[in-house]
Amino acid sequence: MRVILRTDIEKLGKLGEVVDVKPGYARNYLLPKKLAMLATPSNLKIFEHEKKKLEEKLNAERFKAKELAEKLEKEKIEIQVRVGEGDKLYGSVTSSNIVDELAKRGFEIDRKKVELDKPIRSLGEYQIPVKLYPGVVATLNVSVVRYQEEGDEQASQGE
Repeated sequence: MRVILRTDIEKLGKLGEVVDVKPGYARNYLLPKKLAMLATPSNLKIFEHEKKKLEEKLNAERFKAKELAEKLEKEKIEIQVRVGEGDKLYGSVTSSNIVDELAKRGFEIDRKKVELDKPIRSLGEYQIPVKLYPGVVATLNVSVVRYQEEGDEQASQGE
């Protein structure tokens, strides 16, 4: 099935391209979400009028994503975890933990955009890619540190 893309779609194409996709993908995903329209002669004419508005909208979204990427790269996220013998973590740090910590700082990011290959299972510093928009990836600095209870902090400060 031939469709005209109304937005940039990773691994498929850019705005305005006419691409062939499987009918189910077009019917169940692209068309209902208005990411594409059927490639008919009348739709091609309609799309030409609509193209400038869509390009402006996409450029605005890309600009916002770049601004957010700059802000994220300045942040240093510290996640405190409980550890056992040999600094082994109880559990692991996942993308949900990272998103929760970002939410506390006022960033609303979908956890699916945090590209964590596998959960973090040890203490240390990590560079985590966050895919904000096609072609816009921020690198987030995450520090996984030992959890200190309030009594431990006061005891170490008093020494």
